[in-house]
Amino acid sequence: MSGGVAPIPIPNEKPSFNPRRGLLSFQNLNAAALTVILAASSMIGVQDVIFVLLSFVYMFILAKIAFPTLSTTPAPPIFADHPHLLTVYVSIGAIVGLMLPVAYIFHGVLEGDKEGAKAAAPHVFLLASQVLMEAVSFSGGFSLPIRVFVPVVYNSMRMYAIMDWVQCEMTKVNEGEYGSSRRLKVGRGLAMANMVFWGFNLFGFLLPVYLPKAFKKYYDADKDKVS
Repeated sequence: MSGGVAPIPIPNEKPSFNPRRGLLSFQNLNAAALTVILAASSMIGVQDVIFVLLSFVYMFILAKIAFPTLSTTPAPPIFADHPHLLTVYVSIGAIVGLMLPVAYIFHGVLEGDKEGAKAAAPHVFLLASQVLMEAVSFSGGFSLPIRVFVPVVYNSMRMYAIMDWVQCEMTKVNEGEYGSSRRLKVGRGLAMANMVFWGFNLFGFLLPVYLPKAFKKYYDADKDKVS
């Protein structure tokens, strides 16, 4: 997923390097459909939609002014030496961050747990939007700093959404209003699992590992170009 979902980023770079991969891939079409459905529902706040639109515009501004592409040949993934480990990590992110929360939301609609579904929806909306943004940053031939910008900014924004989700789940008292007791436990466990996974992804991987490596590689290439 990349940061797709994951490290995507998620990290985010995919194990197999194909910077011109099509935007109309099955994964991206699913992410686009999910983004549109949630945006059209009453479960997503206007601020989340505005954030996605502004981040899209800002990415192009950064790419033009601050971090232009240094070569016509796209830079290979930073972690190309560990494709299998990255695949496992990204897969876990996709399951924990997208698949299970989507199932939880639909189950909540059927069970009558509208509050639980609404609390989980912003995280899913932002993660699906992140998948699309990463697809654009890779297929569009953007520089490494821009490809880092997407997962870092979206993961940071989603931490607020996940904290709201956790708070909603932990304050549920009357099981009858929120479905079965099993759903109550699953919701709390899933919210906490996302808090732990994406918290580690941001503070244990993206900021201390992925970000420095990406900038070093970018500026090393810039020095070589000048010399």
